[in-house]
Amino acid sequence: MFVVDFDPVAFRVFGWPVRWYGLMYVVGIGLGWWLGRWRARRHPDRGWTPVQVDDLAFYTALGVILGGRIGYMLFYNPFLPPEQASHFWEIWRGGMSFHGGLAGVLVAMWFFARRYRKRYFEVVDFIAVLAPVGLFFGRIGNFINGELWGKVTDLPWGMIFPGARDGLPRHPSPLYEAALEGLVLFAILWWFTRRPRPVMAASGVFALGYAVFRFLVEFVRVPDPQLGYLAWGWVTMGQVLSLPLALAGILLIWLAYRRRAAG
Repeated sequence: MFVVDFDPVAFRVFGWPVRWYGLMYVVGIGLGWWLGRWRARRHPDRGWTPVQVDDLAFYTALGVILGGRIGYMLFYNPFLPPEQASHFWEIWRGGMSFHGGLAGVLVAMWFFARRYRKRYFEVVDFIAVLAPVGLFFGRIGNFINGELWGKVTDLPWGMIFPGARDGLPRHPSPLYEAALEGLVLFAILWWFTRRPRPVMAASGVFALGYAVFRFLVEFVRVPDPQLGYLAWGWVTMGQVLSLPLALAGILLIWLAYRRRAAG
């Protein structure tokens, strides 16, 4: 039985610990940046340049970090005692909300679109295709941290998470999310955007795909202990936050193709 017991520190620089969790964010954003530059060079007719992608990566990183942390504190840990206020900055310990990060990126994309005089959803569509790359590495960071474990299972791939303190095999839910929200969603979006699509369509596919995958994984993932289940003994905060995202995705896809049909 595999035990998820990694050293969270990858290496040290002059005694300063560099943690795997932070490294995964750097790798995810870096690979997304590289793929974005590749797409800009491969499809110059779509109105993107590698230099614009460079700036886009900076705006994205800022939105992910600030939005992800603020979202986690608001949605999952809203009653932090004043004496623990410094924990807000301790990102290396984990505690990032996807939905907060998404909100942060959407705000950052608004500023980026204004600077480069692009249509807002033209920017969001471009980043939507690359976002699953960051999601994949973020979930790998969760796995290395030994957090966000799943429910007890007797399946052969069950893993022991020491943080659960019961020694029982559990669903490796971070790996499920890495596979679905990362690899599968990336493949869907990459295939979907292999040819030009109407504005908002890629954003809608991303929102709907993520929401569905996240909602499903929540059934085998143990909710954050400070929140527990919100209703009926199975509804989690992740599912509550994913429902409006799914509706937004459906609406965006409908609007995208309705406008193309009308045009």
